[in-house]
Amino acid sequence: MESNLTHLNVIETLEKNYMPYSMSVIISRALPEIDGLKPSHRKLLYTMFKMGLLKGAKTKSANIVGQTMKLNPHGDAAIYETMVRLTRGNEALLHPLIDSKGNFGKNYSKEMAYAAPRYTEAKLETICEEFFKDINKNTVDFVPNYDNTVQEPKLLPTTFPNILVNPNMGIAVGMASSICSFNLQEVCQATIEFLKDVEVDITQYLKAPDFPSGGQLILNKNELKQIYETGRGTVYLRGKYNYDKSNNCIDIYEIPYTTTTEAIIEKIIELVKGGKIKDVSDIRDETDKEGLKITLDLKRNTDPEHLMNRLYKLTPLQDTFSCNFNILINGKPRVLGVKEIIKEWTIFRIDCIKRQLAFDIQQKNERLHLLKGLEKILLDIDKAVKIVKDTKKDKEVVPNLMKGFEVDELQAEFIADIKLRNFNQEYILNKTKDITALEKEIKKLEDTLQSEGKINKVIIKELQEVSKKYGTPRKTEIVLEKHVEVITEELLIEDYNVKIFLTNEQYLKKISIASLQASIRSNNYEHKLKDNDFIIQELDSTNKSDLLLFSDKYIVYKVRSYELEDKKTSSLGDYLRNLLSMDEEENIIYMTTTEDYSGEMIFCYENGKCAKIPMESYQTKTKRKQLANAYSSSSKLVYLEHIQEDKDLVAISSINKVLIFNTEEIPPKTTRSSNGVQVLKSKKGSTLTTIKNLDEVIFKNEDYYRGKIPAIGTFLKKEDHIEKPYENLSLFDENNE
Repeated sequence: MESNLTHLNVIETLEKNYMPYSMSVIISRALPEIDGLKPSHRKLLYTMFKMGLLKGAKTKSANIVGQTMKLNPHGDAAIYETMVRLTRGNEALLHPLIDSKGNFGKNYSKEMAYAAPRYTEAKLETICEEFFKDINKNTVDFVPNYDNTVQEPKLLPTTFPNILVNPNMGIAVGMASSICSFNLQEVCQATIEFLKDVEVDITQYLKAPDFPSGGQLILNKNELKQIYETGRGTVYLRGKYNYDKSNNCIDIYEIPYTTTTEAIIEKIIELVKGGKIKDVSDIRDETDKEGLKITLDLKRNTDPEHLMNRLYKLTPLQDTFSCNFNILINGKPRVLGVKEIIKEWTIFRIDCIKRQLAFDIQQKNERLHLLKGLEKILLDIDKAVKIVKDTKKDKEVVPNLMKGFEVDELQAEFIADIKLRNFNQEYILNKTKDITALEKEIKKLEDTLQSEGKINKVIIKELQEVSKKYGTPRKTEIVLEKHVEVITEELLIEDYNVKIFLTNEQYLKKISIASLQASIRSNNYEHKLKDNDFIIQELDSTNKSDLLLFSDKYIVYKVRSYELEDKKTSSLGDYLRNLLSMDEEENIIYMTTTEDYSGEMIFCYENGKCAKIPMESYQTKTKRKQLANAYSSSSKLVYLEHIQEDKDLVAISSINKVLIFNTEEIPPKTTRSSNGVQVLKSKKGSTLTTIKNLDEVIFKNEDYYRGKIPAIGTFLKKEDHIEKPYENLSLFDENNE
């Protein structure tokens, strides 16, 4: 019972407290609205506007922060941090909103901290004129601040789609927003074309995102189309560099917007220490007043382009910006594509223009109404003077004028407030001659208000002026994806010559040739082996080759050579049973390496059959570590070898029969477990016991032993020798001539 009550209390507490908090974070803090600003930005900018900082001189940041607290009930540190991001000095925005003086840190650096607000000064940038244009003409709604002492705007009537021009990121409760920036000129042009034709393809005008940090954007047209249509997707960014040939160094001068210089430097240092990058001798952060600069000193004979490709793959020098265009529209969060954002902004801006037109019409109508009342006394000025003169009580002046000239109270008040010296024909004529002009202006404003096309023309004109006045060239260079080298894992692997050793006790060593040569020079070449262990095979290879290890359980294990740790002769090596997860009784009997899977594998069996399997049969598209049925299990394996071209082999049977044959006679089989074809025939139960290479035997007349397969073979002559005969083989037959 108590548990159920606790459960109900938790739910009740969440409903009463957490849900309102979540809504507050979503609506009043984390997500931007259609003017491109979060509430904290808007409150700060409006405070600076009311302080006269659009036209006036800079003031201390501490003063601005203090004044902003009237609208924003947050601590001074939080308000100042918001302010810092909007400044020119911080370089976080394509078009900074605050003109700053002093150290405001850098968006691309964690360690370059901004100075305290008592040391810095600021005012609004000129572009903020476009944020507050006609704000006093009822273009937007105003609401009371948190303590009902002053009014503040719900939105700012921006004359261009600022929501797309400056980057904006925020994390709410259960949702987030991540809006990349676009070039101002491109945004204005795309919006103009949309106002002309809502069916326009905006990708013709809005080429790609543009970031304050510059760099390069790798353009994937399908991904960009998805972002434009859905508001979600990923943009790939990379830094830019110069190679200084005279000093043999690379200067990185632009980095992705999503990272910092410290993150890049730390990662490069980690790679150098870990041995993954061997071409960098020193790294320095040379960022100064001139701008960002990371310098990499290179070792001799380093290919700078290849090195940078590796750094793009392994460090934040190439990074992603995940787009999530989540915006508050009329108080509701919506994820919109770029065209939808432009559409919503135009709806908002049209409403601002209509409200401004309605305000102007009302103001002019009120002025016209007063002037028309003044016009009536022009017919009889003396009568007006007489009414005022003959009225005994002050409060009766306005009612008497209303009766005398048939004007309303407002008109009568206006007439009564005219100074006595202005009760002359010239003054009144000068005033009333504006009536015709006012009537024309009102008619023009009313026509515009009633015409969607004319309102669109007003917005288009504003956009053209903004683009011309504040537009700048793109900072982020667009690089087509097809022009970017695909950085595969293989490209990142350092290639060098190695020697691989296999021991009887199943230890494997990969030793670089450079390490072997160093051991020889220091007279320390002797391999470290376990007691009674010995090397059964060694082969030359490269670090990028695939190593194939054949076991006595008909399995081939595949290992990328670079996956093996480089060893020294003084090391035991890798224990294969652990490395390959082999069975305890399983042994590797042969190994070979390949880079292109050319050539064939030759398998010879006790039953006298031999199989030729193309190496391609062991190639797989996936990174499989082992293949079953690597060779036939129908008879005991006597011999296996990887050959690049056909060769002569010597087959020797258990009854001393010898056959020289060429592997060309064995037809290739694509099935790895194929039995192959009969090479050495059995006689009286004889079996194939040994296969030798021709250079391993000493025969006076090789043609004597040659035969067309399948064949029984010919007895070994007394004068002929096999260098390493098997114990079960009688070298000579008494009856053989």
